[in-house]
Amino acid sequence: MNKLNVLLVAVVMVFATGFAQAQKIASVDINSIFTSMPEMKALDAQLQTLQTAKQGELEKQGKSLQDLMAKYQKEAATQTQTINETRSQEVQKLQDNLQQLYAAAQKDIAEKRDAGLDPIEKKINAAIAKVSKAAGYEFVFDASSPALVYKAGTDATPAVKKELGL
Repeated sequence: MNKLNVLLVAVVMVFATGFAQAQKIASVDINSIFTSMPEMKALDAQLQTLQTAKQGELEKQGKSLQDLMAKYQKEAATQTQTINETRSQEVQKLQDNLQQLYAAAQKDIAEKRDAGLDPIEKKINAAIAKVSKAAGYEFVFDASSPALVYKAGTDATPAVKKELGL
């Protein structure tokens, strides 16, 4: 019985070792690839331009609102309560509009970023798939992911960058 247990353990170890050696595992630093791509740099520039334009519009609206509020506060003592209440409602409505414009600007920027990232992600994934198939990698992990606990496999980042012409 004891010899049978030893033999069984030895067989399991041989198969486990053979299986582990048969798998080719690599890691790739996707963040590094993203920051190296000219498409990403162009997208960042476009987003910065859009953000600057939206910020300018919001600042202009905000300055206009502040000027109007200062004017109304200055004139409040000489106006009737009805006029002051109407002006207060007008200011509140303008503040609400400004907040809506801010939310819309943030949404526009996020949508533009998402639309720009989609083709870049597809290009990177296609390059990773091509490099993985060519090198025979069975698994490729993102080295920049916090889920990666131990990184001792081959790093495919240079090959993917080469495939992308970076």
